Amino acid sequence: MTAIYDIASDYVEAIAALDPISATRMGIPGYDAEMSDFSPEGVAAHSKLRRETLAKLAAAPIENDRDRIAKEAMEDVLSLREEVVAAGDQYRLSGFRNASTTLRMAFDLMPRATEQDWANIAARLALVPQGIASYRLSLEEGIRTGVPTARRQVAQAVKQSATYGGAEGVPSFFQTLVEAFDASGIHSAGLKADLTAGAEAASQTYVDFSRYLEEKFMDSAVERDGVGRELYQLSSRVYNGVELDLEETYQWGWDELYRVEDEMRQTCAKILPGASIEETKQFLESDPARAIDGVEEFRQWMQDTQDRTIAEMDGVHFDIPGPIKKIEAMIAPPGGGLAMYYTSPSEDFSRPGRTWYPTGGKTRFPLWGEVSIACHEGVPGHHFERATAKYLAAELSRFQRLMGGTSGYVEGWALYAERLMGELGYLENPDYYLGMLRAQAMRAVRVIVDIGMHLELKIPASEPFHGGETWNAELGQEFCLQRSQFPPDFMQSEVIRYLGTPGQAISYKVGERCWLEARENSKRKLGDAFSLKEWHRAALDMGPMGLAQMQRELARL
Repeated sequence: MTAIYDIASDYVEAIAALDPISATRMGIPGYDAEMSDFSPEGVAAHSKLRRETLAKLAAAPIENDRDRIAKEAMEDVLSLREEVVAAGDQYRLSGFRNASTTLRMAFDLMPRATEQDWANIAARLALVPQGIASYRLSLEEGIRTGVPTARRQVAQAVKQSATYGGAEGVPSFFQTLVEAFDASGIHSAGLKADLTAGAEAASQTYVDFSRYLEEKFMDSAVERDGVGRELYQLSSRVYNGVELDLEETYQWGWDELYRVEDEMRQTCAKILPGASIEETKQFLESDPARAIDGVEEFRQWMQDTQDRTIAEMDGVHFDIPGPIKKIEAMIAPPGGGLAMYYTSPSEDFSRPGRTWYPTGGKTRFPLWGEVSIACHEGVPGHHFERATAKYLAAELSRFQRLMGGTSGYVEGWALYAERLMGELGYLENPDYYLGMLRAQAMRAVRVIVDIGMHLELKIPASEPFHGGETWNAELGQEFCLQRSQFPPDFMQSEVIRYLGTPGQAISYKVGERCWLEARENSKRKLGDAFSLKEWHRAALDMGPMGLAQMQRELARL
């Protein structure tokens, strides 16, 4: 390996040792029985490692193009993260994306095949009180240093932690681990006792943490939901890896919404002539022939859809290596957000990529919007892009494969993948094409409300929806319900997420815009020699990165 690739590998190993929860997420073995330190001291240790690594990268020689790309990609991520630390934003509580959520989700990814796997789970369960205690120290540091957290975010974290702990009318998540052990076929009274004790302690810890947030931390929270221009600009750079003209992006979001809505009306005419978008949506939601009943039946449908898509696309639109062909459709535990999400395979592919669907208590699933979501999370979306990066061990640095990229790159590709499936003819059924357009509309709505709410911009005077008024959370919620075409409970969850992670919500459309512009530039440059399949291969082979670097690198294709 080159010096830069050695530095990248050393950094990943250091992160795994420093942050065992991240090691589990990345699929690096050997750390599953350990706990991360979420305290200010842990934050400082991460910062020290980043600064030392940046200094090593600055001094390392660049031997070839892959070195140059790997170095720039790594420097972008580490330097931006240091700017976040300097701003103190790591001490702000986000309702959905916080250390208590990250800790809980790690148990979803831990192996459960052997007695040693379950011993690791028991050991980590016993450390949950320690992990949450360290996170409380960071929250209290935020209070001490005056980092504001919105009351709306605290309220969401209160509910989420109580749900995980079993205090919201659903079983404790940690108790379900004991039940899974009982069903595993492994018989060990001692291990069962350890798991039971750990699950009880972890459950109580999350209930206590919920009470702490509600009874103590809430007192320091502020009413204002938006973070303001300065922090939003920084946060959007972290999530997108590019400096955005926020006013131009805001106006472009409106233009995109109007464009998509026009196409939605045209598509509705093919499904239910003469009907409005709302009327067509209600028809698709209520028609029993267009839905699946039963959670397990829906999970199996999702699995079959993803497997079939992989088989049909392999060798035609993409060459899909063997390890990437395996994907698992899962039902997400209750307590988190209601958006479907993806978790990457482990480094050695012993843990496959997985799509996770939060049901929100539903047992009936209209399918018109689900095909597009399956494409987004599976192939050619997240699973194909994320697993491809893991697979390219001979070409990409370990940092690129396990820690590289931005939300703009990753989510932008996944949204581009939804549109691509329409272009390739996989959404010929107008029901499913309308589902893709609904997803596009919702992502355009995100651009509008995320920038609008955080910067407290004015709604255009020409817009029938509260024209001339200033955005706030309530208007954002109302607008999302009217124009996203997604269910109320989902959009309520989403708006809280947008307010808690400023700049992330816009990354889908902003990233898709970059992917589409780069593709069109390459088409113009190559003319008849352009091959879409080859362009996709060459683009993904460069590995994940920020959008500014992606624009530079894809211009070379």
